[in-house]
Amino acid sequence: MANPNIVSVTSIVGGNLGFNLTATATATLITVDSNKLLKINKITVANVDATSAATVDLFVDGLTTAGAAGITPTGADATVYLAKTISVPSDTTLVLVDSPIYLMEGDILKGGASAAGDLDLFVSYEIIDDA
Repeated sequence: MANPNIVSVTSIVGGNLGFNLTATATATLITVDSNKLLKINKITVANVDATSAATVDLFVDGLTTAGAAGITPTGADATVYLAKTISVPSDTTLVLVDSPIYLMEGDILKGGASAAGDLDLFVSYEIIDDA
């Protein structure tokens, strides 16, 4: 797996994605392509249902155990939750991630809601490419 050197990249492209979450808690939302590093800046979730709360699950699957050169992790898991069964009250927005995190090639952001159509997820990111 590549881990792009962020000092010598060929491009950094910012963007945003929005998802209306399904009731499938393991739905694939983002898969990081080969030779890319995804910097997630912020993730928010909004409950668009006017009367009912809903819960959100959000996790990264496929995390490499190697990580960046220069560290040796011990006991690292391939699947790690960023949010697990977090209740989002009706007509409310919550910040799930407000500090940058990096996903390497092959990492997959997955998630879902307890009720289909009730939660909107918003992801702000940058794609870092050294190819």
